[in-house]
Amino acid sequence: MKQFEVASIPGDGIGIEVVPQAQRVLKAVADVHGGLAFQFHSFPWSCQYYIEHGVMMPENGLEQLKSFDAIFLGAVGDPNLVPDHISLWGLLIQIRREFEQVINMRPAKRLDGIQSPLQNPKDFDLVVIRENSEGEYSTVGGRIHSKEDEVAIQNAVFTRRGTERVMRYAFEVAAKRKCFVTSATKSNGIVHSMPFWDQVFKEVSEGYPAIKTESQHIDALAAFFVTKPASFDVIVASNLFGDILTDIGAAIMGSIGIAPAANINVNGKYPSMFEPVHGSAPDIVGKGLANPIGQIWTAKMMLDHFGEEELGSFLLDAIERVTRKGIVTADLGGAHSTDEVTTAIIDELYNAPSV
Repeated sequence: MKQFEVASIPGDGIGIEVVPQAQRVLKAVADVHGGLAFQFHSFPWSCQYYIEHGVMMPENGLEQLKSFDAIFLGAVGDPNLVPDHISLWGLLIQIRREFEQVINMRPAKRLDGIQSPLQNPKDFDLVVIRENSEGEYSTVGGRIHSKEDEVAIQNAVFTRRGTERVMRYAFEVAAKRKCFVTSATKSNGIVHSMPFWDQVFKEVSEGYPAIKTESQHIDALAAFFVTKPASFDVIVASNLFGDILTDIGAAIMGSIGIAPAANINVNGKYPSMFEPVHGSAPDIVGKGLANPIGQIWTAKMMLDHFGEEELGSFLLDAIERVTRKGIVTADLGGAHSTDEVTTAIIDELYNAPSV
């Protein structure tokens, strides 16, 4: 019997609602499989925790987390309680950076039964591999002077090590899919970092002769996500460009509430962290309106990370059978509650042929 020890951080807002639902699903998956189990250890770190303790997590919080097989996160942030720059940097981003979660992976695909806002989305199925540790989101820079003389400097940092690493990861993912990698660039306007990015992409691609490649400027690429998303397979992007593209990916699926994500540690020193793309949505807390699919699809990505890819596909198939029946929450035009959607997915797991 395999047992996976998972640190569960529901966090804020609807995270408190959807994380337990996804854990119900994972326990059902384990029950159907019969050869594995999940042990969840819950941590109350959140904006409410900050109000009570003055920090988003205790001083030894990372030490508490580092021995787990994975971290399962709900949502972080409640600007009515704590400014976003405090809540995010005090918990989410601190975990990403300190645990060297240098790769962010976010898939987007058309799910049966969910109406895309696109007139003709076709059957798009893509994944964005985003550099998660440097790039445009570096902390290098600062502000000097004041009033009309004030200057703000934000430095984008691109290292060869980090750039090669995310690109190689993208090629390895593409080798298991449709063998096609698109690089997001802007070398016609950003004169140092993006030509460097293009150079490294060309060099890395030479090691993968069986994989087709292309480079697209980020503005055109964003438009193509809307006009022809089915033409893409794997997209590799810098921190900022990947962030933008994955929000578009969530939008063309029909709702940000169904979009999953994974923050991957590739050196094995620390656990990876799995979280949906959506935020804490404080306006719908307690109403049973939260869409659990983003968190449940995120659980599928955690199964893949554990090497249980067949089981992950089994779970995603169950999700799609539920959406095909129209059992969805209000953000997707349905009338079903968080609990009802989750229960329907669990029923599909038990009623499907064994994995």
